[in-house]
Amino acid sequence: MGKASKPILFEQVAALVHRRAPGGGLQILMVTTRETGRWILPRGWTIKGLKPHEAAETEAFEEAGVIGKADRKPFTVYRYIKRFPKKTAAVVVAVYPMTVERELDDWPEKGQRDVAWVTPEEAVARAGDPGLIPVITQFVDASAAEEIDRPTA
Repeated sequence: MGKASKPILFEQVAALVHRRAPGGGLQILMVTTRETGRWILPRGWTIKGLKPHEAAETEAFEEAGVIGKADRKPFTVYRYIKRFPKKTAAVVVAVYPMTVERELDDWPEKGQRDVAWVTPEEAVARAGDPGLIPVITQFVDASAAEEIDRPTA
């Protein structure tokens, strides 16, 4: 028998883009993958010369046409299995919450993906990676706790 091969582990960043709907409810932005059409958060590989949260902002712009500021520290991480033409590999994704500031009419991957603002419940139902479900629910719970703790004017 030969040596056991070391598992390949890749790292990506994702933007958990969110906003408040006119009625005050939380909305989460989701996009489809280009190859399989699964619903995910905007995500991609780290980008040389950018901090991870800046790379997450870049992915949100390129994939969904939104501009905003991501938190400097990840909210959480999740794993998924990436399928390459000749192999599969585990990918760890650092998730950076990002409040949307602007939505653009045109962006680099427009027409290559579907983009949707959805309720947290719909985001959980659409999640194409099982690892996204706890990410979304934890974020919603943390957002609700933040709302409760926020002082009123």
